[in-house]
Amino acid sequence: MFLGQAQVAGGAQNPLLGILPLILIFFVFYFLLILPQQKKQKQHNKMLSEIKEGDKITTVGGILGTVAKIKDNIVTVELKEGVKVDFVRNAIAHIKRENTPEK
Repeated sequence: MFLGQAQVAGGAQNPLLGILPLILIFFVFYFLLILPQQKKQKQHNKMLSEIKEGDKITTVGGILGTVAKIKDNIVTVELKEGVKVDFVRNAIAHIKRENTPEK
């Protein structure tokens, strides 16, 4: 008999209280995961737009080289003298310019 009364009393709760944990989880995910990832993506896109010839780069695959030519979305990278490889601009992970200090 007591169990039945508890179920009736539990059903009379505000429906908003049932959704509140889901809303709280959404905000936690947004501020801890989504927002930092968007900021990182924006910085990466800015870096890719600032590529110029002569920059030393590292590709996503770990290949090191110097930018020889840029045409639209294709970046020609000189790995060593006489060896040039074309990469899609998005395959560049890091740029190290000569005049900037290393982090």
